[in-house]
Amino acid sequence: MTQVNELVKALLDGAVPLQNVHVQGELSNYKIYPSGHHYFTLKDGNSAIRCVMFASSAMRLRFRPENGMKVVAAGRVSVYPRDGAYQLYCASLTVAGVGDLYVAYEQLKEKLLARGLFDEGHKKPLPRYPGRIAIVTSPAGAAIHDMIRILRRRYPIAKVMLLPVRVQGTEAPGEIAEAIAYANEHHLADVLITGRGGGSIEDLWAFNDERVAYAIYDSAIPVISAVGHEPDVTIADFVADARASTPSNAAEIAVPDMAELLGRLAQQDGRMRQGLLGAAEARRQRLESAASRRVWQDSGALLQDKRLALDSVTARLEGAAQRSLQQKEQRLATLVSAVDAMSPLKVLGRGYAIATDDREQIIRASSQLTEGDRVHLRFHSGGAVCRVESRED
Repeated sequence: MTQVNELVKALLDGAVPLQNVHVQGELSNYKIYPSGHHYFTLKDGNSAIRCVMFASSAMRLRFRPENGMKVVAAGRVSVYPRDGAYQLYCASLTVAGVGDLYVAYEQLKEKLLARGLFDEGHKKPLPRYPGRIAIVTSPAGAAIHDMIRILRRRYPIAKVMLLPVRVQGTEAPGEIAEAIAYANEHHLADVLITGRGGGSIEDLWAFNDERVAYAIYDSAIPVISAVGHEPDVTIADFVADARASTPSNAAEIAVPDMAELLGRLAQQDGRMRQGLLGAAEARRQRLESAASRRVWQDSGALLQDKRLALDSVTARLEGAAQRSLQQKEQRLATLVSAVDAMSPLKVLGRGYAIATDDREQIIRASSQLTEGDRVHLRFHSGGAVCRVESRED
């Protein structure tokens, strides 16, 4: 059996057309083993073929293969003698119909979106008047020269520093992420600009790297992403606190226009001068008006005016006191009349008398008396003491 399998393997390995084949199909049973090797099956509507991609080849994948994905696998067909089954030894894997970089971009975008790296609530406002600006980009590109030129023209008082990194190639993402972290660790700037000029998706790929995305997200310093031209959109653009359409636009966003600021200051200065002159003129007029008053012309005028005012106040107080006294006298007279009208002496004056017993209790009925009781009578003038001879009920 072993000899048969070895013979079949030798035949397949010797077949030149099978040493470089491209197979298109749908991924299924995709598995990644701890060794780093990838095992999967490619199938179409009629058949299937087993495939293996060794770890050395899998490391070059730019996207994450998933079951159901349409792909094109390139490699050689051979036999694994132990199992006696032929399979495709895959050297490369690309997405059918679109580039693998585009798929990798969409996969990372979806992943970071789910983790909240694009949330607007996490984005920091840019400082209005930054004193220090750090630029993370290549020192050899045209982008850095454009940004420095615009920054010097618009806001020359800001200090600009370059953190040189590679912006293309396998080493670029790590260098960009480390430069952003370094700027934060040493508090180098008030705002960061990271980016590069335009190019293909491969040229801009460093800014679609997950390490760069997390470095921007973790930055305490506000970050402006300036990658490529207007149509170019990278993962860094989604994570950054502000996105610029070009590196030149990033420099314009980062700082205000000093010429415009000086113009506004001149306007404010003019308004302040006009306000101060107007206030001074108003006070001068008030001073002249006060100086022309009679009190400053005649030293005794103020005393005379105060004396007249005092006499007027005194007269008003006396009048008010007089009116109040008259009102109180009238009220007292009314009360005295009311009390006098209710006085029992008035009743006695009309010929009536008041009868009381020895305890000075008023006798209101004959039933209070018995024969021999003494009765005291009070008249309008004087009184008398009487004794009861008989009682009439």
